[in-house]
Amino acid sequence: MLGLSKKDTFFFLFVVFLTMATPIILQPFPEGSALAQFNAGYPDLMQRFAIYGIFAIGFNILFGLTGYLSFGHAAFLGVGSYSVVWMYKLLNYNVVPGLVLAIITSGLFALLIGYISLRRSGIYFSILTLAFAQMSFNLAYSVLTPLTNGETGLQVYNDDPQILLGANHPLGPHFFGIVMQDSAKINVGGWQWTFNNGYYFCAIIAVIAFYLSLRIFRSPFGTMLRAIKTNQTRMNYTGLNPRPYTLAAFVISGMYAGLAGGLLAAMDPLAGAERMQWTASGEVVLMTILGGAGTLMGPVLGAGFIKYFENIFSKINDGILHHWFSALPDGVEEFLVFIFHPFIGKGWSLTLGLLFMLVVIFLPGGLIEGGRRLGNLFTGKSRKPTTPAKDPEHHPKPAPHVA
Repeated sequence: MLGLSKKDTFFFLFVVFLTMATPIILQPFPEGSALAQFNAGYPDLMQRFAIYGIFAIGFNILFGLTGYLSFGHAAFLGVGSYSVVWMYKLLNYNVVPGLVLAIITSGLFALLIGYISLRRSGIYFSILTLAFAQMSFNLAYSVLTPLTNGETGLQVYNDDPQILLGANHPLGPHFFGIVMQDSAKINVGGWQWTFNNGYYFCAIIAVIAFYLSLRIFRSPFGTMLRAIKTNQTRMNYTGLNPRPYTLAAFVISGMYAGLAGGLLAAMDPLAGAERMQWTASGEVVLMTILGGAGTLMGPVLGAGFIKYFENIFSKINDGILHHWFSALPDGVEEFLVFIFHPFIGKGWSLTLGLLFMLVVIFLPGGLIEGGRRLGNLFTGKSRKPTTPAKDPEHHPKPAPHVA
């Protein structure tokens, strides 16, 4: 099916099911309960799961599959956002032309940066990409203000041309009349599920992006990328030139990042230089490593993990902690609130950093390795390879060496 093996087809269909059922899966607790703070089934966060999943999938093609660590992928994220907002300003709020421009522009930009940066490898390649990203950030922030609106950010104004904007067109991002911000809510008992147009638009694109990455992983091109990661020197000795393959992987990865940046602007018609900062590049590196670099689902899980806990821990405050511990004696309640206070609200990054350390220390292969260990635990499989018993008849002892 779709050019995939039977095993990959079932895996892909499972991913599609999880993606479409996300609004239900992320709302496990009824509204008003003490654990409702851990629900994540609201549009903005679900959209970010899908968008940053696309970003991480593309980065994984370069880093996880090819072994080239880029610290400058946020540049393509920003280029994609600016491209979409400019299409809003020139044409109308239809997201399709903007996303097409975002993919093309980010691909050309990645071709230029990759052609120069890939002349080096290892840490030198990483520093080059970081330098290009910081140059892009400074250009967008101060030099190219006529194109980027500098510190304020690029947005749509009433006096913009919008030559295709008619009287009946929605005044906001839409997909041929389907408004991104519109939602349908279903209440069942104490649960409320929100089915948002914008999320499903991003989710469908994320599924397509995942399918393309799956095809790349299983293709001869993907095999060449693995060979480059394993031993590029030996590959050179065979007479194969790795540069066209690495440049193609860099451009594809940049186009994924541009698409993710375009979708950010498709959800919120605003583009700012902060999306090009080095912190955004570092975030996608963390997502990929945390989930499992070189795996298909790892970067998606890493993106979801970081965005989920970033949102959950940042919105928990002292009032919520007092509510949770209200059944305890006053002294114990105040003590627990004092202990947990530095890890919530503005201190969410501290908690996320500790979680990241725990995963890296105890699960070097990322969350995917954790899933495999749980699977082995339930199925009774051991991680240690079994060695066959020695049979003296078939494996005779070697004759002693006589000088």
